[in-house]
This record gives sequence, structure tokens and C-alpha cells, in this order.
Amino acid sequence: MTIYRSFIGGKWIDASSGKTLPNVNPADTNDIIGEAQICTREDTRRAIEAAYAAFKEWRNTPAPVRGRVLTLAARLMEQHKEELAQMLTREEGKIIAEARGEVQRATNVVEFCAGETRRMNGEYIPSELRDNYAYTIKEPHGVVGLITPWNFPIAIPAWKIAPALAAGNTVVFKPASNTPACAVRLVELFVEAGVPDGVLNLIIGSGGEVGDEIVNHPAVRAVSFTGSSEIGFKMYQEVAKRGIPFQAEMGGKNPVVIMPDCDLDLAVEHTAAGAFGSTGQRCTATSRAIVVGSIAEPFIEKIVERAKAYRLGPGVDEASEIGPSVDEAQFNTVLKYIDIGREDGATLLCGGKKAEGDGLENGYFVEPTVFDNVTPDMRIAREEIFGPVLGIMRVDSFEEAMAVANDCEYGLSSSIFSNDYNTITQFINEIESGMTHVNSPTTGGEAHIPFGGIKATGIGPREQGSTALDFYTELKVVYVDHTGRKREGNLY
Repeated sequence: MTIYRSFIGGKWIDASSGKTLPNVNPADTNDIIGEAQICTREDTRRAIEAAYAAFKEWRNTPAPVRGRVLTLAARLMEQHKEELAQMLTREEGKIIAEARGEVQRATNVVEFCAGETRRMNGEYIPSELRDNYAYTIKEPHGVVGLITPWNFPIAIPAWKIAPALAAGNTVVFKPASNTPACAVRLVELFVEAGVPDGVLNLIIGSGGEVGDEIVNHPAVRAVSFTGSSEIGFKMYQEVAKRGIPFQAEMGGKNPVVIMPDCDLDLAVEHTAAGAFGSTGQRCTATSRAIVVGSIAEPFIEKIVERAKAYRLGPGVDEASEIGPSVDEAQFNTVLKYIDIGREDGATLLCGGKKAEGDGLENGYFVEPTVFDNVTPDMRIAREEIFGPVLGIMRVDSFEEAMAVANDCEYGLSSSIFSNDYNTITQFINEIESGMTHVNSPTTGGEAHIPFGGIKATGIGPREQGSTALDFYTELKVVYVDHTGRKREGNLY
């Protein structure tokens, strides 16, 4: 059995707790992949100290040299793409095509950040005084803590680690405890690429102990988190006490607006992909379909037909279209919300229970579920489920659709299906979300384009793209007087 250890100061170490957590294949709970050693608060302190000790040398390494390390890491990820994808599928459960897509996106992000090390430019600013000028430079914070979730166990760590290292920070990385294999392999590839000892440290353990130490340790100078809003806001309160930068990408309850003039088949296919792809375990997943007027009945008929047609199965099977929930806790959460939907008065059109059939009996599979007659006050319309559950919300007009779409504490992603330019433009202008899509799913993103949300979804600068390094750097302003004389007069 594979044992997953943490990585501190350039060495793979045994956790001091002596405790382990089984790594279970969610598609087949009889398949125990390995065991993760669970670290303690003291182990976490050691990792932070190692990162602190390595910071000065890594900071002083020229940025393009740091970039060469990231370039090699991206090449190694590309070379090991299939290995990483197969590991991801077995550990997290998503189908192999989605796993390959995730690895490719992670590779693209690392490659992009490598290039950014040659573009860490400042700005020359003329002074009001003769023979004076000012300029800006970007500097790293120091030790940064990176806390990542299980649903994208390669991509999200990659899009935090890469910009942190590119900027010259050292890293303490805490992955989700139920996806240790992906975290370990990713760190191995960064180390193989030449990341020096102490610059990248991996700590496997609980949020209550490892996460809390990262958030509160005085040597940690910035924290980036992806996960639930409940945990994210608690973390934000703790970090605020120390006055250090905090970045969070949290929940989503993403709407799609279906207009009567849309391409119906396109709207159905993309809404289904957004709702049921990755088993609905994406912060950008489509969870609310707001259907306007006369299009409701044909849309509902087709979306139910599409939901019933999905083939569930282990992600390693190329024929599978939907995999399992990641673990028993998430599986039970999804089923609980389906019960809540029934109790609140929504009409269950399909799904709604554990999926059964050949090869599914030992996995955490939930049938793709569609509710009709969902109203804005229902919990399934307001709370993130993180499962293959879509709520249909019927409205009479575009204006009502916008009111319903924006009646939500979250603001990550959104989409509209329409062929009317004016309607599309008005939607883009009025929708309260950090990202929006036109005639495409609420899901998806690219390495060179910023990612993130507003309202209760996001805190701090956006991740990825041109904004990737913003969170991981401080801006320093430098004033230069080359007159050699005492300044005369008063400049503010």
C-alpha cells in the first residue's frame, strides 16, 4: 500500500502524529489506493520554518531563472499527463476526459506563470521636481500559505503554487486530505524541475490543525484559500487580525438564463454539461436554470431527457460520462439536499437517489437530478449543493429573470442563451457575477484569463491570467533624486 508523506525542507517526512487516513477510490470503495500520514501543528511549524529559511535565497534568484524552473515543471507535467490524469480519476472520481482536461489546464497555468517571470515590470514615473524621478518594483511577501480543495486536486494547487514561486515567495501547501496522491505527485514534479529545498513544502493534515497553524503563524505573510464560504470567511477573520493579504475563491450558485429566442438544443446540451459535468462538483457548476416564458416546457422536456441519458460509471472507463461524488460525506450531503428540495415543495422530475446498476453498487454515485418549480426562497435555490442537481426556475420576462439571477449571495459565474444582441448586452451589464458566458456553459476557463467572483464568492485579487501575480507581490515605490543638492521648497 502506498503511503503519502509530507515534504518539508527538501525531505519526505513521517508525520509526528502516527495517524493515517485511507485514500479510497470513490467509484469503488473496496479499492484502497493508499494511506496519508496526517501531520500535526508541530509538523506545520517545521514546514513554515523551512520555508522562512529558504526565502532569502529564492527571492534573490533572478525572476527569469525562477521561470526556467517553472518551465521545466510544465514540461514534466505534460510528459506525465496520462499518469496524472489516471491518478486523479482514481482518487477524486471525475471521468478520465475531464481529468485529462484538468491536467492540461494546470500545465498551461504553470507555463503561463513561467513566462510572467520575464514580465515582472515596474513603472517609470516622472517627478514634479527637476532631476528627480520615481519608479515601482514588485516584491514577494515571503512565506505564503496555500490551502486547496479536493475537486480540482491538480489544477488549483498548480494555479496557486506557480505564481507564488514565480514572484519569489516560498510556499507551505496544504491540500485536501482526501486527495493526497495528486498533491504528492505534483510536488514531486516541481522538485524534479529544480525547486530548491525549503521553497515548496507540502503538509497533509486537517484544516483545524494544519490550516489553523498556517493562518495564524507570524512567519506566514499571505494566505490563499479555495473552498467553502463558511470556512473562507472564518479564515478571513483570523487573517485580518494579523493584517496580512488574504485571497479566497469560495462558493457559487451559478445561474443560466434561457431566453425564448435561443437555440434550444444548444441551451439544453450546455446547461446539462454545466450542471452534471464533474458530477456537479465545481464552484462554477450550473445549479439554477432560469427559463423565460414559452421556452420552459420544451426546455424542461429536453433537459430531463438529457439527464436520464447520461451514463454513470467509474471515471477510468472511457465510456463513462459522470463519475461519483468524491466521498461518503459529500454523497450524503447531495442526497440530503435532494430531500430538502422535496420537502420545500420543488417538483422532482428525474434522479433523486443513489444510482444503481452494474459496477455502481460500491461507489458514491448519485443520479443526475432535475427539480422543477423551484422558487428563490428554497434552500436548493440558495445553497451550494456540489452535486449533479439542477433547479428549474420559471419566470415570465427577462427583467424577472435578472432579478432572480441576482437574488443570491454568491457571484462567481453565469450564462445566457439568446440570439438577441440587445438582450445579451443587457445581461452582461446587469448580471452580478465575476465571470459570465454567452451561449456556453457557466463552467470553463483558460490559463491566461483571470478567474474569480464577487459578493460572497471572492476575496482579494483574481487568480490566473494577467492578474495571477497580483496577490503574490507587494508594490514598492522608489524616489530618486540625482541632483546632489538639498531640496528647496516643500513638495507636499
